Amino acid sequence: MKLRHLVVALLLAANVITAIGVVHARHDYRQLYIQLTRLERARDELNVDFGRLQLEQATWAMSNRVDQVARERLGMRFPETAEIVVVRP
Repeated sequence: MKLRHLVVALLLAANVITAIGVVHARHDYRQLYIQLTRLERARDELNVDFGRLQLEQATWAMSNRVDQVARERLGMRFPETAEIVVVRP
């Protein structure tokens, strides 16, 4: 009879320890899922910013924009035909 009580007590202890382990694992899972959701949201925001920056870069790199800035800010112009010199080796 005493052995039977000991076995029941050990099984009860194992059951409680397993239940605590399950609760702990579920808690960890929830915390990791929350972190994953935050990181995915941050990734999506960064992707939107990256798209905006690519669009801005394309706008600034357009040949019309470069030509306009070269003429207005730098005072550059296309050379006249008489001003072009061809250098040959």
